[in-house]
Amino acid sequence: MPEEMQDWKQHTVPVDGTSLLVIRGGKGRPLLVLHDELGHPGWLNWHRDLARDRELIVPLHPGFGLTARAEWIWNIRDLAGFYARLLGEQKLVPIDVIGFSLGGWIAAEMAAANPNQFKRIVLVAPLGIRPPEGKGELLDIFHMFPPAQLAATVLDPDNTPEFDRLYGGIRPEAFELWEDARAETARLAWAPFLHNPSLPHLLGVIADLPSLLIWGRQDAVSPLGAGEVYNKAITGSKLVVLDKCGHRPEVERTGEFLREVRNFLS
Repeated sequence: MPEEMQDWKQHTVPVDGTSLLVIRGGKGRPLLVLHDELGHPGWLNWHRDLARDRELIVPLHPGFGLTARAEWIWNIRDLAGFYARLLGEQKLVPIDVIGFSLGGWIAAEMAAANPNQFKRIVLVAPLGIRPPEGKGELLDIFHMFPPAQLAATVLDPDNTPEFDRLYGGIRPEAFELWEDARAETARLAWAPFLHNPSLPHLLGVIADLPSLLIWGRQDAVSPLGAGEVYNKAITGSKLVVLDKCGHRPEVERTGEFLREVRNFLS
């Protein structure tokens, strides 16, 4: 059995009639991990490192291939409400959370609706906010084939550790799951495109919630300009910008990423 398969277990949790698949691994205080718009990327080195002293709880979003779609979920705010119910029913409130891209947007919507769900929040290059004019544009991921979209998430695919391990590698069997994830992302976030115009205003309520933002300076998916808006909207938040890094600091700058996350969560 591959080493990574020994680090986690997958089980099913019922939430409002949906059988939610959840991956759990590690030991220690629980840490909710919300994956990005291409689905759960696999159990990578950063997961394994954080799992040494935290229990990672990774739900696989409804409609993203492995968990069936919940038809009542029509937008990201609905999905945020779904996860709020999960946390309440599993008696996980308050919990630390880390969200990546679409998962970061979900976490931000959850915090805006009820900051008391969380102890600390880490948003890694989240979608959900459009950069100001002149500060870049959200990448139009739906005009790309999945492999091209994946390649666009890092600055240098050929020199990115673990790039060939993301989502089990670019294999034919991964394409169906990618397309499921992209279709559900489009259903939930097509209009307005990958953002909520209200979100910068709603985030004002989480001023007292310790918040860390991590961004790659060369992010081509959610440009750094969006990070600056997040940083301004969340009073007291810390914005960490990593140089020579795209949309995936956790695999492009794993050491720096882990240091920042560990220091913050401790």
